[in-house]
Amino acid sequence: MEQFALIASDRGGWLAGWGTLMLINAGLAQGKNRSGLLWFLLSALLGPIATLILVVLPKVRAKMF
Repeated sequence: MEQFALIASDRGGWLAGWGTLMLINAGLAQGKNRSGLLWFLLSALLGPIATLILVVLPKVRAKMF
């Protein structure tokens, strides 16, 4: 129980911030017609670097057929 309290107190803000960034990146990716799930998972690994990549990448054109 003591370990859970340590995680909640020391890393809680960091985990909440990283999780929020993952959700923001997924939404940003979907807005550019890219896979939200893929970018959600990439954001878990890359974090702010994934955000930078998403901002720089152009929007994917929707397929006609």
